[in-house]
Amino acid sequence: MCVAGFFFHISRTDWMFVLAAVFLVLITELMNTAVEAAVDLAQPNIHPLAKAAKDTAAGAVLLAAVFAVIVGCFVFFKPVLAWLGLL
Repeated sequence: MCVAGFFFHISRTDWMFVLAAVFLVLITELMNTAVEAAVDLAQPNIHPLAKAAKDTAAGAVLLAAVFAVIVGCFVFFKPVLAWLGLL
């Protein structure tokens, strides 16, 4: 998304949304990694609660990624249409 932001010369406001979405995905991925490591340390065997914790952390990453896609659609919809000559 950052390369597209430079290519389409998006506004500062749009940059804030794009960067917030990118960093939200990175932060949730780091939290997911931390949860998985902590669960593996505390419960090396397969346990339903350990699985639930890992699945929930992975779900947070998925929601952050979906949010990033939605932000990308809102920010880049008009610039892409203008670039394609459809506006």
